[in-house]
Amino acid sequence: MKKYLLFDLDGTLTDPGVGITSSAAHALRHFGIEVSCREELYPYIGPPLDFSFTKYHGIAKQDLNRAIELFREYFAEKGKFENEVYPGIADLLKKLKGEGTSLFVATSKPKKFALEILRHFELDGYFDFVGGSPLEGAGSEKAEVIRSVMRHVPDISGKTAVMIGDREYDILGAHECGISAVGVLYGYGSELELKNAGADFIAKDIKELEAILAPM
Repeated sequence: MKKYLLFDLDGTLTDPGVGITSSAAHALRHFGIEVSCREELYPYIGPPLDFSFTKYHGIAKQDLNRAIELFREYFAEKGKFENEVYPGIADLLKKLKGEGTSLFVATSKPKKFALEILRHFELDGYFDFVGGSPLEGAGSEKAEVIRSVMRHVPDISGKTAVMIGDREYDILGAHECGISAVGVLYGYGSELELKNAGADFIAKDIKELEAILAPM
């Protein structure tokens, strides 16, 4: 029986599509970059911002801090609540909590924003601990975030815990930390991405996720 369940936030508990893409567009305009549609910025949902700005739009290393600063400028004021909880998530968390499972959040998002979002949507009461990155940006890699949760609960291990997320970073980070991972397809990662990352299980929707977690 898995005692501990670690959930990604963006694309797993909530759909942050509007807020994250609007924040990214705000930052990119400063560098003279305009995107033709919101979907171009969906890859920003999941990985650390410095990785995304570099990989997807070639922002130079010396400009990364400014890009992240501008992203968070918009996100802190508007973007964090341009967001919605996936239908069925609150019921799933309530059920899992009622069964005695300990629930955690492991997100590359700064912990400050993660806590604000969870409180805003009244999800915070389900979680024993929220692992996130500091605002300075260090420690935002998913494996490091998962390790921060593991340090909080010493007996978390591959035998007692599982990670749930929608992107390859969740799967790879979990495996790096020695725990299994469930990939979900209702977020922003494709089935191919999750399979290639080595997801132990894949759920197409929240009902299927519940079925996968039940025997754990």
